[in-house]
Amino acid sequence: MAEVGSEPGGRIKGTTIVKPFVYGNIARYFGKKREEDGHTHQWTVYVKPYKNEDLSGYIKKIHFKLHDSYPNHNRVVTKPPYEVTETGWGEFEVIIKIYFVDPNERPVTVYHLLKLFQSETDIMLGKKSLVVEYYDELVFQDPTVLMHHALTNTRPMSLGTYKHDTDFDERKEKTLNNIVAANKKIRYEIQELNERLKQKKENINKLKEHINKVEDVDLQPDVESVT
Repeated sequence: MAEVGSEPGGRIKGTTIVKPFVYGNIARYFGKKREEDGHTHQWTVYVKPYKNEDLSGYIKKIHFKLHDSYPNHNRVVTKPPYEVTETGWGEFEVIIKIYFVDPNERPVTVYHLLKLFQSETDIMLGKKSLVVEYYDELVFQDPTVLMHHALTNTRPMSLGTYKHDTDFDERKEKTLNNIVAANKKIRYEIQELNERLKQKKENINKLKEHINKVEDVDLQPDVESVT
């Protein structure tokens, strides 16, 4: 979760506003390597609202830092859509820095590994685009009066239905189910280890009893030698 830092002065104390957003990339294979530069894919890296709202109401600009091999690898986008489209042949980390309309709010940085390749056949053949995107949240703790106004007076970005390529509700449910399943597995393994530990302790105690009996026999006097 990305937290927005707070500075003293001019802030609405005790107020927290959460703005969910989505970041990621979409990529499509050309079908073959491009002769002039060896590029294989066209891709777009982006930041989008999770809900249907215009981010420009509280975001001033977004800085995308690409790989140094790109001309002008520092790209600044000042209005929606907050995205950069390029072509290339390799994957790399994109640094995304979000600036807000109130300069008293510190910028937030997220890191995205640009993905071009996946084993699905249609994606490998260029018949289908690869989409890799993530959910995150901007958390404004004690926002300034200006920022509070901007955050609470956003307008819809588009009319009609607004949705993402990724079903985040389904992903959340799968993640929770995986966590529950993992917890069950861990509890079972702990129980199994405790049973094995209990058995080993019992075996050790039996071995100690046997050793004590043997020692007692060895310490008993030899009747024949005494007589």
